[in-house]
Amino acid sequence: MSRSDETETAEAPNTAAPDTEALTEDGSARKGLSKPALALLVLTVVVTLDLATKWWIVNNMSYHETISVIGDFVRLTYTHNPGAAFGINIGEHSRIFFLVLSIVALGVLAAIYRSTPATDRLRLLAVALVGSGAIGNIIDRLRYERGVVDFLDVGIGSHRWWVFNVADSAVTVGAILLLVSFLLEESRERSSARRAPEGASVGES
Repeated sequence: MSRSDETETAEAPNTAAPDTEALTEDGSARKGLSKPALALLVLTVVVTLDLATKWWIVNNMSYHETISVIGDFVRLTYTHNPGAAFGINIGEHSRIFFLVLSIVALGVLAAIYRSTPATDRLRLLAVALVGSGAIGNIIDRLRYERGVVDFLDVGIGSHRWWVFNVADSAVTVGAILLLVSFLLEESRERSSARRAPEGASVGES
């Protein structure tokens, strides 16, 4: 190789892209949120929004008062629910029962969170949403003897959904996403199981 060839080789820019990380304008690696950061972000947003909306309702509305937001379809109706979402109630001990149940659920969610890889963003988001909603309602059950503050009232005329809150919404959305993540995982495992025999037969041939 001549000296000029060596010089051109040495001065040639390195155009190879990093394996897994994009670079920012200053050349530093740019990474996504870590597991704890993602969970903390979702927790902060959901719990803050939940507590702030409940605070406004309690301090600006009378108990059982209703305010129209979008005609009769979306209303704000201030009420307390000693039971769980969707009107589930087991009587006078509902508040304590569902408080304990929510704490147990947080333990289960923590176990799922620990076993979920950082790359599975869908499941991490789902767990964070359910956990955040559970924490928001746990706070209510601890500070109000009458139970959780509910205020979102949706329906048409007398046909209405159960009154709910931001925490309930987070739990519902998170539960749906969690189910989807498990179904996707099961689908991936089935695909891998089908491909394994095919790979073995190709190797033998």
